[in-house]
Amino acid sequence: MSDVYRRRRIAAATLLLALVGLGAAAALAYRHFHDPAPPPAPPAPTVSVTIPEGYTRAQTAAVAREAGLRGSYMEASKGHEGFLFPDTFELERRAPATTLVQLQLQDFKRRFKGVGMAYARSKNLTVHDVVTIASMVEREAMLDSERPLIAAVIYNRLREGIPLGIDATIRFATGNFEQPLTESELAIDSPYNTRTNAGLPPGPIGNPGLASLDAAAHPAEVDYLYYVVKPGACGEHSFSASAAEFEADVARYNEARAAAGGESPDSCEE
Repeated sequence: MSDVYRRRRIAAATLLLALVGLGAAAALAYRHFHDPAPPPAPPAPTVSVTIPEGYTRAQTAAVAREAGLRGSYMEASKGHEGFLFPDTFELERRAPATTLVQLQLQDFKRRFKGVGMAYARSKNLTVHDVVTIASMVEREAMLDSERPLIAAVIYNRLREGIPLGIDATIRFATGNFEQPLTESELAIDSPYNTRTNAGLPPGPIGNPGLASLDAAAHPAEVDYLYYVVKPGACGEHSFSASAAEFEADVARYNEARAAAGGESPDSCEE
C-alpha cells in the first residue's frame, strides 16, 4: 500500500471520527437547549387576614384562629397592644401566628415614621402615650373629622387633671365590647377605669389606625372638655367647653333616647 493511499485512509478515518464526535456533541447540545425544563413549583396557597382598626389583641387572636394560623397569637403578641397595626396581610396558609405579629409590628414602625411627634413631646407625651390616646380615639370616633376633636378633649382633660371618663377603657378592662355596661362594671376597680382614675390608662386599649394616630399627635386647637352623642346623627357628637353646656347636651340625648324607647337615638339605620 502506497504511503499516499495510507495517508488518505488515515485522513478519511480521522474525518469520520471527527464528524461522529461533532454529531454527538450537536445532539447533546440540542437536547440541552431544546428539552423542556421542569415546570416551576406552584405558588404556596395563601390566606388574606384583615384586622379592623381598633381591635384588641384578644379580638385579633380570634381572627387569626379563624384564618387557620398556627400557634398562639396572644402569646406571640404579648406586650405589643397598640403597636400591632391593623391592616390586610397575605400569609401562607397555616403560617404561624408569630408571622402575623411580625408583619403588624413592621407595618406600625413604617407608618408611624410619618406621624410628627413635636407637639405631643411639647406636652411631655411619649410615643406610648400617643398610641394610648390614639387607641381611645379609635374607639370613640365614628367620623374622621371628629378624631382631632376627641383627641383635644383628652389633652385638655389631662391638662386640667380631670378624669377622662372614657367608657371604652372600662370595656377593655371587662372584655364587654357589645352589651351596655352595668353599674358594677362602671365602678370596676381597675387602672383602666378612667371614670375613677385621672390621667391616661396604663396602656393602649386596642390597635389604632393611622388617622387616629395622627389625631392623637395633632389634636384640634379647641377648648372642649366634654362630648356626647348627638341625637338624630349617625355617630356624630356634640362638643362643649363647660359643664352647663354638656349637661344640656346630655339632657337632649336622654330625651331623644327615651322617645326612641330606650334605644340609641341615632339615624344610622335611616
